[in-house]
Amino acid sequence: MKPVDDIQEAARILESGRLVAFPTETVYGLGGDAENPAAVASIFALKNRPADHPLIVHVAPEADIGYWAAHVPDEAVSLMKAFWPGPLTLILKRAAHIPPDVAGGQDSVGLRCPSHPVAQALLRAFRQGKGGVAAPSANRFGHVSPTTAQHVRDEFGEDARLGMILDGGQSEVGIESTILDLSRVDSVGPVLLRPGKIGASQIADVIGVMPKAPDGTAPRASGTLASHYAPGTPVAIVPSKRLFQTLELLENHHRKVALLHFSLLPAERKIALAGEVSLYCSPDIYAHQLYVALRNLDMVGADVLIVEETPQGETWKGVNDRLRRAAYNGQGVVERLIASE
Repeated sequence: MKPVDDIQEAARILESGRLVAFPTETVYGLGGDAENPAAVASIFALKNRPADHPLIVHVAPEADIGYWAAHVPDEAVSLMKAFWPGPLTLILKRAAHIPPDVAGGQDSVGLRCPSHPVAQALLRAFRQGKGGVAAPSANRFGHVSPTTAQHVRDEFGEDARLGMILDGGQSEVGIESTILDLSRVDSVGPVLLRPGKIGASQIADVIGVMPKAPDGTAPRASGTLASHYAPGTPVAIVPSKRLFQTLELLENHHRKVALLHFSLLPAERKIALAGEVSLYCSPDIYAHQLYVALRNLDMVGADVLIVEETPQGETWKGVNDRLRRAAYNGQGVVERLIASE
């Protein structure tokens, strides 16, 4: 837990309209007063984030959700009881008095109550727990999300628009929250907009209905663009059965390779890697370390970052979603590197 003085100072900074980076159990957030359009605009400007890409409003455990939402369906109440505080964002119809800027101009709003003790202390101190803190991940738009305070410093340096960084250690979950749309639950049903640690079957166990996949009229949501969570180095996802062959091929064409994997490589290998991280093949452990690994491997000057394809199945959906978006702009990179020698 951060000293009380730090929490109170961070709350004062937020109340003044400036920004504070703070830890959550998922990733670090770049926070501003959700009801202050100038503060919200500062978030978009600092991140270089498109203005129509909605933010998530973080609230204290005791918050009145009815203040933020025009309608709180029974499904939302049940899910809040089951998973809040925790890594679940609910999309609800936005109350008319909540500025549309924070929602990217939409008539819905994303709400979340984080479980990290530092985040909870800040939210309780900010406007005596009655305010909301809009907080996307504390990084430049589209980059790998930060899971440590140092990652935030690496992103923004000494930018004066960021008034304070609260250090709460490394984020426990390591990938962003599950996002569930309940803004159209009466007409469409629940819709899973972004997978995360809390899976569809866990949600169904609570509300009795399996969430649907996003449809054409689903609200825009954070972190759902085709390319996102991406390091500067092109990323290629390679199946386990082709991993060593691909590494050998790139080695033979004199390419510098960074590798993120979980399988054991042959002991007799003679492949020189620019960087290598091996993660334990468990979805929770892998997610916890994923962004640290991507950031570290991005700094080794490789031509390509090879990621061993992770297992399928519901428990891996959050990880696979992030890797797929991180690799979007790297499609075909291995073939191009070989062909362009």
